[in-house]
Amino acid sequence: MRVFVAGASGAIGTRLVAQLIDAGHEVIGTHNSPSSGERLRALGAKPVRLDLLDAGAVRRAVLESEPEAIVHEATALADVKFGRRMDKVTARTNELRTKGTDALLAAAWEAGVRRFVAQSVAAFSRYAREGGPIKSEDDPVDPMPPKYMRQAAAAMTHLEQAVTDFGGVALRYGTFYGAADDGTIEPVRKRQFPIVGDGGGIWSWIHLDDAAGATVLALAHDGPAIYNIVDDEPAPVREWLPVLAESLGAKPPRHLPIWLARPLAGEFVVVLSTEARGASNAKAKRELGWTPAHPSWREGFAAVYGPETPLGARPRLSVEEASHSPA
Repeated sequence: MRVFVAGASGAIGTRLVAQLIDAGHEVIGTHNSPSSGERLRALGAKPVRLDLLDAGAVRRAVLESEPEAIVHEATALADVKFGRRMDKVTARTNELRTKGTDALLAAAWEAGVRRFVAQSVAAFSRYAREGGPIKSEDDPVDPMPPKYMRQAAAAMTHLEQAVTDFGGVALRYGTFYGAADDGTIEPVRKRQFPIVGDGGGIWSWIHLDDAAGATVLALAHDGPAIYNIVDDEPAPVREWLPVLAESLGAKPPRHLPIWLARPLAGEFVVVLSTEARGASNAKAKRELGWTPAHPSWREGFAAVYGPETPLGARPRLSVEEASHSPA
């Protein structure tokens, strides 16, 4: 197919472009800088510089490209520092998931495009914090997200509703890993990512290559549909965080009681650490015929961040240095 990929130069976008081209598709990819355009051209895609919040420009780009399918992977999360006020951090991404989605869908309708796949989220406490620890796509999302995450949650709900109303597919990705600039990596290296309370909040992870692979498969599937794109092993923070720290050659994570974490890090971090629910990938496996190459973060972290890998080849504390470093 001729596929228009919005956000093609991002962390998942570049991997998706490569996999689409390997599968025989023709790709038009949007970007927002000269260097990212060159990167897309080197991958074999036709780069188109585009502001997704300019509805007129989106319409022109889609009509001129004449795609048979559109994939919406656009976010503005590169190099952001996650903190207490997540709605401020995700403000532009929220617009891309609301105004940007609406602009792409309007252009798709006018261009006669009926295959539409968009990025949503299963991570960051998306599902209601009640009942069992692992949720399917049929389970409700959190009706009362943590403070300062409510605008982001509303934006994701808007995207999913608009895309499925159109007849498209929304993919609820887990927490991404596999890139050098993953947002969780440096905080874990610096022991700035603690285990709060009992660390019982469940996270679902997904390697970027596996996320891209599932997206390629979703293009061949009729909507409307929503899928969790996560690995096989949802796990509590107290299990995966020490493993990630060890893979990075970092000291073990600190422990913080809830009463101290709440004023220091905010309610959002407390919820992620203690109440978040994980997601099941059973539907995606069954209906898309998808199998992740990295079925668990356990082997995935070691494969990506271990000392013998390019991403893991960073200075590490010697035994002597570690024994004298502050806790």
